[in-house]
Amino acid sequence: MIKEPFSLKEKIKAKIPGEDTGILLKASFCDICSPAPSCGVNCFVKDGKLLKAEGIQGHPAGNGVLCTKGLAQRQYVYRKDRLKVPLKRIGARGEGRFEAVSWDEALDEIAERLNAVKNEYGASSAAFFSGYNKWYRPFLQRLCYSFGSVNYGSESSTCFLATVMAWKSMTGCETTMPDRKNAGTFLGWGFNPYYSRNMGPAPEGGRKGNEKVIIIDPREMPAVRLEADLFLQIRPGTDGALANALARELILRDKIDHDYIEKHVYGFEEYRAYVMDFTPEKAEAITDVPAEKIREAAAVIGGNLPLAISHSSSTIVHHKNGFQNQRAIYALSAITGSFDQKGGNIPSPDTYAHTRAGFATNVERFELENYPGEGPQRVGAGQYPLWNELIPEMQANALADQILSGEPYPIRAVMTHGMNYRMFQADMRLKKALEELDFFAVADLFMTDTAKMADIILPCASSLERSELKVYPGPKAWYTHPVIDPVGDVRSDTDIIIELAKRLDIKDELLRSGYDACLKYIFEGTGLDVDRIRAAEGELVPLEETKTVRPGEFIFKTPTGKFELYSKVIEKYDGFCPLPQYSDGSSEADPEEYPLQLVAGGRLPSSMHSRLNDVPWLRSLRPQPMADLHPEDLDERGITAGERIRIRTTEGEITAAANPSSAVKRGLVFMTNGYPEADVNSIVPHGHNDPYTGYPGFRNVRCTVEKL
Repeated sequence: MIKEPFSLKEKIKAKIPGEDTGILLKASFCDICSPAPSCGVNCFVKDGKLLKAEGIQGHPAGNGVLCTKGLAQRQYVYRKDRLKVPLKRIGARGEGRFEAVSWDEALDEIAERLNAVKNEYGASSAAFFSGYNKWYRPFLQRLCYSFGSVNYGSESSTCFLATVMAWKSMTGCETTMPDRKNAGTFLGWGFNPYYSRNMGPAPEGGRKGNEKVIIIDPREMPAVRLEADLFLQIRPGTDGALANALARELILRDKIDHDYIEKHVYGFEEYRAYVMDFTPEKAEAITDVPAEKIREAAAVIGGNLPLAISHSSSTIVHHKNGFQNQRAIYALSAITGSFDQKGGNIPSPDTYAHTRAGFATNVERFELENYPGEGPQRVGAGQYPLWNELIPEMQANALADQILSGEPYPIRAVMTHGMNYRMFQADMRLKKALEELDFFAVADLFMTDTAKMADIILPCASSLERSELKVYPGPKAWYTHPVIDPVGDVRSDTDIIIELAKRLDIKDELLRSGYDACLKYIFEGTGLDVDRIRAAEGELVPLEETKTVRPGEFIFKTPTGKFELYSKVIEKYDGFCPLPQYSDGSSEADPEEYPLQLVAGGRLPSSMHSRLNDVPWLRSLRPQPMADLHPEDLDERGITAGERIRIRTTEGEITAAANPSSAVKRGLVFMTNGYPEADVNSIVPHGHNDPYTGYPGFRNVRCTVEKL
């Protein structure tokens, strides 16, 4: 008789699935850093409880690999502060005292209070806001507009949409994907997938072919060590000067595509005249990148075309001059003839809910068709007119100002899913504004600092507790189903939104008809059959009939029908430059009193804003708030590793522990955001914003550091 190699007790301890252990293996996805990349997760489940999470081999997102965030899925789902029942405030706002109520009572009160504001002040005096997660956003945006309010907004007022504005102002497309497999040069500008996703495109490094790799970043991140042929360590906020210098060198070396420029580019002569002033020596004085390295980078690019450019969703545009810096980078794609060409940057439409699967849908029509065109201007429209023209959302960075001033009209109620006021600059100002509302409702997974200020709190389901349709490149589709028992009486965000649509008595039969009916409308004509995908029982389904975007097929949606280096859209606004003009983006403070540059929001592999502070495994990787500085900057101030320091700006001060890091350029202070006890966004000055986009200059704030 052959003895079993492991006892049942050992197999249960090892979490081995099987009939004898009672452990089931169920497929779902991680939504912690939603919407991208939504990595596939194998969930080990026993008695309805999640035991552990692993990546799914072959899944289009992750391919068997999970980052530290995804691996901590169990602790995330079962956080001590998970919301389990609807709550109603019984104490003072912000005091955190609530009582449990039924879903009917909570939803009825939200509907009653929102309609009361609508009746007294007008529908647009109620704003609707989405933070994290993002999957339900088309539904919340449609609810807002069907309610009659123009004021839908999201955390994308500080993330990603400024890059969309840059592409739109130049090409009319929303975003692109770099075709690394066919690129001659890959330009990784602020490229840090090893911290912001899983272990990067591949554990041994992300090279997709034989391309040359140039990485541009203020920090020497893993991508530099694993991938780069050339590393340009730049001073944050000077990216436009470097891009213009590279363009100058490419033009002088005649490494540009004259035929492409003649056929597809508008404003090249004006652009060429402008960038001629950016010699490598001048750029070195601005960027700290040696002139010889700038020439070397231009030689690499010019000798290895086409050029594929990667960019972060927010690192470049988180500067007061970020929009123009981003446009200067994109201009390199035009002059090298790489835009919409094999091996370059391929236009990639938003397929659904901020995910790009290579094909277009009716999602924009679904979001916008009930927009109340005769309503007042959106929040921030007067202050940021270019944003208002290019992005169909309020600019939420102006929300606090309008709540506090009541001008040009009052905002008296806010309905939000996943709002985190700490994501905004000078965020105590937004906190104060929220305290003054007549009504504030929050739907979330956790009892956050923002939720503690609400009148009504609704508990949301995680991705493991709900059904959801996902799309991936390929293209493929996936309709997931709950894999664990809910932690309490929680509901999916879309179910909450649809139920509110009914109780608000809005005239939107499509939204009131349910999640699947809305999906069928969004995907009509694409070849994606919602019923077929749902019936696949959680299996990824290839979409053979769906037509995907191919290089060379893009039609420019600009006034000239070309790639506009000189933007006709921007030309309409006084004080704005149609060319990718470089300007200093530093905060307005005395450089002698504030000699260092604060970079707020530098990513860590274990963090995602403040969402993971209370996940024990992840918090253990950096238990206390720390600021990263070059060792020589600390030595000059007599500060040693781990000592407490004060970081001060014109807006205020915080304290943290000093963390020496040779990866950081001298003169910089990198600080991750989201720590309540060291809230770096709170000291980013109010008004330190990009005038084109409204984005805060998180990554270029003058500061001083001193030992406590």
